[in-house]
Amino acid sequence: MRDAHMWLADYDPRWPAMFAAEKDRLLAAVGSHVETIEHIGSTSVPGLAAKPVIDIIIGVDSLRAADTHCLTPIQSLGYEYIQAFEKSMPRRRYFRKSDETGLRTHQIHLWEREDSEYERHMLFRDYLRAHPHEAADYERVKRDLMGKHNSVGDYTDAKSAFIAPCQQRAYAWKRRLRA
Repeated sequence: MRDAHMWLADYDPRWPAMFAAEKDRLLAAVGSHVETIEHIGSTSVPGLAAKPVIDIIIGVDSLRAADTHCLTPIQSLGYEYIQAFEKSMPRRRYFRKSDETGLRTHQIHLWEREDSEYERHMLFRDYLRAHPHEAADYERVKRDLMGKHNSVGDYTDAKSAFIAPCQQRAYAWKRRLRA
């Protein structure tokens, strides 16, 4: 059976506005307890086809404080907190939200800002935004893999063959920018 979230949509220029609206809601709910709320993932890269789910990363100073002050308010905005995912990623808090038909529309990855995973997600986004040819290559890979895999997990694992060397180029790019 094919996963309901296994399809790519052409870039939708409404995605940034959808993120901005959700960011405003999140800021109203948890703004005093977070450092950053950013749009990540493929929907954050202009022109890039994506699974049409708005990926949001929230950066906090302390995961412990976020557990106390953010979990319930985020859930009150219609997000489901998936604590079970902490078995494989204990330093991340993950939330997802679906529309009335059950189709996922948003997901939140909450990390401490000093966590290497927070940095990795932000750098990959920034690199793809700054290098449209890499974003186009990534889209070709995603379209090819989408036709070959029946689950989000398999698709995600298969993308790593492109993402890992691309991230290495992103780290080298960041070092050059700082030099």
